[in-house]
Amino acid sequence: MITYYKMVRSLSNVDIVVGIPSFNEADSISFVTTQVDKGLKEHFPGKGAAIVNVDNNSPDNTKQAFLGTKTQAPKIYVSTPENVRGKGNNFYNLFLLCQRLGAKTTIVVDADLRSITPEWVKFLAAPVMEGYDFVAPLYSRHKYDGTITNNIVYPLIYGLMGKNIRQPIGGDFGFSGKMVEHWLKQEWDHTTRQFGIDNFMTTHAVFGGYKICQAGLGAKLHKVSQPKLNEMFVQVITTLFENIIKNRQAWEKEDMVEEIPVYGLQDMDEPGSLEIDTEEMKKTATYEFFKNLFVLRQCLSDESFRKMYQAMKFQTYDIDSTTWAGAVYDILYSFSALGKKKEVIDAVKPLYFARVVSFASQAAGLDHEKAEKEIRHQARMFRELKPYLVEKLGSGQSQEIAAGKKPASLKTAIE
Repeated sequence: MITYYKMVRSLSNVDIVVGIPSFNEADSISFVTTQVDKGLKEHFPGKGAAIVNVDNNSPDNTKQAFLGTKTQAPKIYVSTPENVRGKGNNFYNLFLLCQRLGAKTTIVVDADLRSITPEWVKFLAAPVMEGYDFVAPLYSRHKYDGTITNNIVYPLIYGLMGKNIRQPIGGDFGFSGKMVEHWLKQEWDHTTRQFGIDNFMTTHAVFGGYKICQAGLGAKLHKVSQPKLNEMFVQVITTLFENIIKNRQAWEKEDMVEEIPVYGLQDMDEPGSLEIDTEEMKKTATYEFFKNLFVLRQCLSDESFRKMYQAMKFQTYDIDSTTWAGAVYDILYSFSALGKKKEVIDAVKPLYFARVVSFASQAAGLDHEKAEKEIRHQARMFRELKPYLVEKLGSGQSQEIAAGKKPASLKTAIE
């Protein structure tokens, strides 16, 4: 970790730290830093504060753009060593610095935000000062935005863990010093140090029994993630699956869904327009499905495999939320049982693309509110089918599936 230690030593009584993780964000970080500084000045004028850019040694002058931005709050630049990348590595450096400064409240905001306002600082930090340990963001997002969140991360956290956290991997969070200490004590694997960090934070806040709320922030406008979607998918889902399997005892018997309180904006405007390339997704889904056919045949129940196979072969793409939930649980179980984690994660990608295309078709004529109801309905399907996964995990099928035998049928397991 490379830090301006002189600046760190000169700081005392730091109440709030604002972290801005970055890699090649020279064109946007100054705007974000300015908005953060305004938020600290307007909403927390009597608090000791510091703005920290945790960077991946960006070669595009991110460091100079950040340090060159005029602010009232002191700024600290922290970097990973040269050629060490990963959003999670930036967060790890931030947590260590927060620990060193004794920060009671920390918030993080993405460096590429175009929609951040000074109020974001208030909405993310104030709940922590009131006693919450973890503040997840709540955005107004287009129905086709956040497809990994909508179709996998949100329904699994809702369905298995019983927490209605709508944007568990949003990127903009608030958290307490206790939360930082807890995260630093956990095991950090490779994917956690990359894009898996957001759901690492959220799931450990849930499993640790910490006090959680959400902050209504309005629309989130930032750079499109499409170029890095593939690696992001692998890292996010691997981290999520690992944490779910490792913490089975913490969620298996959870029988209630907790509604998580919302601070900040309660009524948010509808998001702007967004287009997705479903034809390209179909091509990718079909190619990846047949490429991973052997693994999928091992992982999926007979019903799930038949429906997925027909969707790919005949290009129908009518995967409903019930079929999708069952398929994800088949894959999650196989992730723990097969001993081929990378192959299983690769195999789930075509199913994910097929579900995104299916939802895009089903929601084509729906407005924002109705589409959101469908996303939440899907989460409830994951909740209803939770006994299916619990039964598979407790049925001793691991040896059977590892030997190439088929998992229990979805229909039989539910009945």
